[in-house]
Amino acid sequence: EEEEEEDTDKLLNSASDPSLKDGFSDSDSELSSSEGLEPGSTDPLTNGCQGVSEAARRLARRLYHLEGFQRCDVARQLGKNNEFSKLVAGEYLSFFDFSGLTLDRALRTFLKAFPLMGETQERERVLTHFSRRYRQCNPEDSTSEDGIHTLTCALMLLNTDLHGHNIGKKMSCQQFIANLDQLNDGQDFAKDLLKTLYNSIKNEKLEWAIDEDELRKSLSELVDDKFGTGTKKVTRILDGGNPFLDIPQALSATTYKHGVLTRKTHADMDGKRTPRGRRGWKKFYAVLKGTILYLQKDEYRPDKALSEGDLKNAIRVHHALATRASDYSKKSNVLKLKTADWRVFLFQAPSKEEMLSWILRINLVAAIFSAPSFPAAVSSMKKFCRPLLPSCTTRLCQEEQLRSHENKLRQVTAELAEHRCHPIEKGVKSKEAEENRLKEHYLTFE
Repeated sequence: EEEEEEDTDKLLNSASDPSLKDGFSDSDSELSSSEGLEPGSTDPLTNGCQGVSEAARRLARRLYHLEGFQRCDVARQLGKNNEFSKLVAGEYLSFFDFSGLTLDRALRTFLKAFPLMGETQERERVLTHFSRRYRQCNPEDSTSEDGIHTLTCALMLLNTDLHGHNIGKKMSCQQFIANLDQLNDGQDFAKDLLKTLYNSIKNEKLEWAIDEDELRKSLSELVDDKFGTGTKKVTRILDGGNPFLDIPQALSATTYKHGVLTRKTHADMDGKRTPRGRRGWKKFYAVLKGTILYLQKDEYRPDKALSEGDLKNAIRVHHALATRASDYSKKSNVLKLKTADWRVFLFQAPSKEEMLSWILRINLVAAIFSAPSFPAAVSSMKKFCRPLLPSCTTRLCQEEQLRSHENKLRQVTAELAEHRCHPIEKGVKSKEAEENRLKEHYLTFE
């Protein structure tokens, strides 16, 4: 309700006439009144409220140029079901020129302007405005406005089917054509047109602008259930084949993200390169639950028990770091995940936005829940030993956890500066040189 009030205030501030306030209601009751109309007129906006059209034009301009609004505000306004919002939508769409563009190209252009959010009805209203504008820009097209809208919705559904998170069988071109039988005002769409549209979506998924605020979720979302585990059902994760790392993990832990990822194992424990036969890409349904990244072969269902295979593929993300795999060019949208025991995995996400979202969520979970490290084992040898990184969840509150990170950063920065003051000569191949390299790599990573 607070968001709605704030949204309404923004809209009201864009109109110069205070009497327009009634026009911003989600209900059509105020605007559908016939009071104040000229004889024979049925349009309350052009006759009953002076300046409404100009207010709609002004608001549409501000929405298009994002003056005082965020991208997520656009769909929220265009998807409302009142006369003023329809006026705003018409003015907003006038900024787009779809003349001569195929339907899929026009749709791609439109969707890149803002994130298409909201309930199904709201999104469909936005697509209705798009269909109307496309028909205006291409009057020679024999397809009616309703037919264009049907095709537009079909493309959105096809995009979800071909590129969504479902792992099942994808829709074929024949199925796509069959699903649209007699939906062009009782007639069939041209098969060549449908084949062209199908191949376009199959070869290049529809992508729309992402809202940065939506991507960068508040930290509070991740810590709501931090101390609420209690006595919950647990299972055991065999991490790296070491029975001493067999730590209980709550099955009812909070789920922070899930979606399809394609995994490649790049390096085993201690950074040793994975043998070639085990480096292949495999598709999984990934679920970041608590501090565990589960990789499931079947689609995720909250009530479904984890299989032995799911537990075997699970990856702990405590003390891990996810980064963009900028040095990997064979595939796009690839992130690199380095774990506490220095295993390295590559994950390909369906889109750039999904890749960035996975990186953000994994790193936030690691930062919030990773317990402070223990000192390394004491030895009479000068060999460098990495500190121990416990996989149990930190017991520090958020403020203490933040201070712990800040202290660790200062400590590691000082150690790295000191380490670089005593470099080993290049080209020297010895145990000392290798230890020096490992220590610098560890300090840089930390």
